Amino acid sequence: MPEGDVLRRTAFRLDQALAGRRLLVADLRWPNVAGVDLTGRTVLGTAPYGKHLLTRLDDGRTLHTHLRMDGLWRIERTGPAADTESRSARVRVVLGADTWTALGLLLGMVDVVATRDEARLVGHLGPDLLAEPFDVTEAVRRWAARGSTPVAEVLLDQRVVAGIGTIYSAESLFVHRLWPWTPADEVTDPARLLATARRLMQRSVVAGPQPTKVHGRLRAPCRRCGTPVVVGQARRPPMERPVFYCPRCQAAPRPSAPR
Repeated sequence: MPEGDVLRRTAFRLDQALAGRRLLVADLRWPNVAGVDLTGRTVLGTAPYGKHLLTRLDDGRTLHTHLRMDGLWRIERTGPAADTESRSARVRVVLGADTWTALGLLLGMVDVVATRDEARLVGHLGPDLLAEPFDVTEAVRRWAARGSTPVAEVLLDQRVVAGIGTIYSAESLFVHRLWPWTPADEVTDPARLLATARRLMQRSVVAGPQPTKVHGRLRAPCRRCGTPVVVGQARRPPMERPVFYCPRCQAAPRPSAPR
């Protein structure tokens, strides 16, 4: 599932194409919004929040979209090519202005709400890790409420911090040499761990995806010690997620010797 860095880059591309532009085409191919007409509205801008996109319009409404696992937004120059592409069965939303057309492919959520009611959609989430400023105090408070839950699962919990997924949870834990199943309440400095995830994601926003240290590198040598990378599981089915880690650099704690 795309993570917060991808959503930031996507929001930027949507703004480049549509911000300040009047919609000449607004086709919403999603059951609960199929009759909603956004044609003629001017796009104020698109704001990312965690893994969500909020495209705000000048009439006080917001188009909310979520990419889920396979979704993406593609920008095409308005004209025959965009018209042809928009006929694809994969397209869920078409937003067309005079110069550019945005095509939402395989989106996992589409809603239209009053902008003042956006909290109905994202209010349950924790602070956006890439927000300026990031509310680290609130994030740490929510972290503490998870008690002894494994740290990898807390990082993935969007109700604690919004935007982190399997890539940046694994990469952050590797930086700090943390075993992914360390109880969250035994992590000595959660704020520092979150700061690492934020730094890695900010780098990706600016420079694009970077080579990973452990994520997706099953059986490849650890870039730090050479031990083959392994993969475990966080959370239970059907919400399980893979967690890549180095079994040497991020070794499980040894049981205390009996007294």
